[in-house]
Amino acid sequence: MLCSLMLLSTAGFVALGLWQVERLSWKRHLIALVDQRVHAVPAPAPTRRPVSAADDEYRRIVATGTLQNDKETLVYASTELGPGFWVMTPLSLGDGQTVLINRGFVPTDRRDPQTRPEGQVSGQVTITGLMRMTEPKGSLLKSNDSASGRWYSRDVAAIAAQKHVTGAAEYFIDADKTPNPGGLPVGGLTRIVFANNHLVYAITWFGLALMMAGLLAFVIRSEIRRQWPWQSSG
Repeated sequence: MLCSLMLLSTAGFVALGLWQVERLSWKRHLIALVDQRVHAVPAPAPTRRPVSAADDEYRRIVATGTLQNDKETLVYASTELGPGFWVMTPLSLGDGQTVLINRGFVPTDRRDPQTRPEGQVSGQVTITGLMRMTEPKGSLLKSNDSASGRWYSRDVAAIAAQKHVTGAAEYFIDADKTPNPGGLPVGGLTRIVFANNHLVYAITWFGLALMMAGLLAFVIRSEIRRQWPWQSSG
């Protein structure tokens, strides 16, 4: 019975190790794919076709239109520049569609648009950035409260509904680091980090499998010596 359990445990550890090897291959492919998207020539922002994280997230795109500065939304943010807010502003495109733009970061003491009037750009603008998928409901710790204007994630549909934005695309664009007039908001702060510990996990599972196999061999050998002691003599 004990040997059977140990054998099953060894097989289970090997299976987990192989699964982590597969995950490592998948993660490396994902990292390479995203790196290719981030550095590609920007393509026109899609407005009529459906998008998905697998096919489109972090794709470099460009959109031209007019910013609806009166419908700006602030989303709590913690960045390399410190705590503050993402400035989310609808961009009206020429075909009647709207794309929500994360124009970048502003510190807490500059959250009021009146403290950064130069950045409230009027007229037609062209914005290049990375396509991002909507972040519904809120953060892990706090839920969005649209009624009081407290936003902890960039929930495209909820923000569009709260600001009465029509024809909003289901994604938003993280604007690049092209400076805005007056220096705010600060774009180009997108963090692209993928945890990749699968090799360590694989080594751990294979190590446990090897240890269990060694222990199993010891138990079997001890049982053989106990039942047939003459096998180990001479």
